[in-house]
Amino acid sequence: MKTLHWIIAYSIIGAGAACLCACEKKQSPAPPAPTGGGAGSAGTTADDHGHDHDHDHDHDHDHDHGHGGAVVDLGATSAGGFDIKATRDEGAIAAGGEAAIDVTVTAAPGTTAKVAAVRFWIGTEDAAGSVKSKADIEDPDEPNRWHTHVEIPDPLPAGAKLWVEIETDGGQTHVAGFALSS
Repeated sequence: MKTLHWIIAYSIIGAGAACLCACEKKQSPAPPAPTGGGAGSAGTTADDHGHDHDHDHDHDHDHDHGHGGAVVDLGATSAGGFDIKATRDEGAIAAGGEAAIDVTVTAAPGTTAKVAAVRFWIGTEDAAGSVKSKADIEDPDEPNRWHTHVEIPDPLPAGAKLWVEIETDGGQTHVAGFALSS
C-alpha cells in the first residue's frame, strides 16, 4: 500500500511538472510600426491613445496638431500671469465620451512662476460630477503644449465648459474656462 501512495504522489508531481513546462508565456504581437508621418498618420503604438505621437517633421510649430482630424480652436485667455490657448479635436461632445484636448500655456511677460502641473476637466467650474485629467507635455519640442484625453461627464451639465487648472511651482492654482465650441 505504501508503494501505491508513492506511485500516486510521483504521478501527480510529474503531471504537474509536465503542465508547467508545457505552458509557455505567449508574447503579445508587436504593435504596428509608425509610418513616420506627421499628425494624423496611421501608425499607432501602445502609448498613443489612438493617435500619432510622431511630430518629427520639418516645419514651424505655430499651429495646432489634430490627433484625429480637424482642430477646433476654443480660444485664448489669461489667468495668474499665464497666457492660455485651448484646442480640441473635432467631434461631438457626447455625455460619457472623451475629448482630446491640447492647451498651450506660456508665462506672460514679467511672470516668474513656472508651471508644475496642468489639469483639464469638462463640466462646471467646481468640477462636480467631472473627472480632472492631469495633462502631459506630449512633444518635448513643444514644452508649453499640454495634452490629455478628458472624460465627458454623464449627464453633461448645461453650459458645460472645458476648464484648465494651472498649478505653479509655488503651489498656487489658477483656473480658466473655455466654451466647448467656437
